[in-house]
Amino acid sequence: MTLTVAPGVFVPRPRTEHLAELVIERVRPGAVVVELCSGVAPVAAAVLANEHEAAVHAVDVDRAALACAERNLRGGMVHRGDLYAPLPRMLRHRVDIVVASPPYVPSGDIDLLPREARDHERRDALDGGTDGLDLHRRILQEAPPWLSATGQVLLECAEHQADALGQAFRRHGFSPQIAYDDEREATVVVGPLF
Repeated sequence: MTLTVAPGVFVPRPRTEHLAELVIERVRPGAVVVELCSGVAPVAAAVLANEHEAAVHAVDVDRAALACAERNLRGGMVHRGDLYAPLPRMLRHRVDIVVASPPYVPSGDIDLLPREARDHERRDALDGGTDGLDLHRRILQEAPPWLSATGQVLLECAEHQADALGQAFRRHGFSPQIAYDDEREATVVVGPLF
């Protein structure tokens, strides 16, 4: 796919294709999919391209990224705000898939990133807090009231964070599995509620 991006907007990485593929495998006609921390909405756009009958929502706090998401997500809905807060209340208990590639670089490691990331990406698009999983934990904690009975959460992380993220999934009532893609150096934790 070709995605619209703009100066100052986080550029999706090839590893997120793994996340998109995992979501597409799970989407059925009429499914409700929410991409949080969406940026330009690469996963949501891929879902719509593969399943036109899905109801797809993208959420982010960055206006510039959401302007790109609106162009990438024709037929989907874009919401500006913090995680679940801007979603319509009618989606409560109806979301089949929550997906995100939240910032997951530990704060202390940002200066160690390659120049193209640390010099050209917004810090808040990279910084995941002390261990890199701050937003992941919030997404999991706040997910249950939004998920359908068979709803799932899929979160991208670094390979070395997968076990800690799996524990966070369990703490919040999910049954996690870790999906690796060695070729893309991609790691995703997937979890339905117990």
